[in-house]
Amino acid sequence: MSMDSLLDSLSKTEFISICVRDPRLVKDDFWHTHIDYEICVHTNSLCFRKKTSCVRRRYSEFVWLRNCLEQNALIIKLPKLPPWNPFISMRNKDQVSHRMQGLQDFLEYVLHSPLLLSDSRLHLFLQSNLNMRRMERCARGKTRYTVAEAIQRTSCNSYVSRLEEKSSSCDSDCESSSSSSGFGMSVDTPPRGSPLSFFESSDRDPELCSCHSQTQTPFSAS
Repeated sequence: MSMDSLLDSLSKTEFISICVRDPRLVKDDFWHTHIDYEICVHTNSLCFRKKTSCVRRRYSEFVWLRNCLEQNALIIKLPKLPPWNPFISMRNKDQVSHRMQGLQDFLEYVLHSPLLLSDSRLHLFLQSNLNMRRMERCARGKTRYTVAEAIQRTSCNSYVSRLEEKSSSCDSDCESSSSSSGFGMSVDTPPRGSPLSFFESSDRDPELCSCHSQTQTPFSAS
């Protein structure tokens, strides 16, 4: 095979690279906090509306996603998520790192399945700022905006907000506006405050803020 043929073949190979990184402590109220994580996607796959994106998600949203995918693809046995730990602490870097690796392993497994890639809730989870309830409603066509619009307008939250306001008079399920973490209320604790940077610059662990593995999920172009 000539060099030109090899380069042409490589350029036609689809890939999806997923990274879970940058844990952040978010204050819900005086007593409650939660940790969210940045999910970054880089791909040339035609399955994705955006080729690069970064959103923030918390553990309870991963639980929601797994339940959705499990209901939609009964023939596929999904891997388990890292166990829920009510005592997880940002001070315990091994604990947080282990959870992030488990979350990333789960997403990498999901992205290997063409059947799971067809679920619009997966794409909303990875590339939109919608909360769980709005993702579910959007996937069912019960919002003024489409899945593609929600993803494409991630950096322009005012667009989706205006559409929500238009439907608020006739939509009893309209929710409050998104929190500063990039998405609205979650099932376990309602985020109401602003995110707190828990790590000080002097002791910030660079390994926790970088991708655990730069694994690319290859797909042969059909």
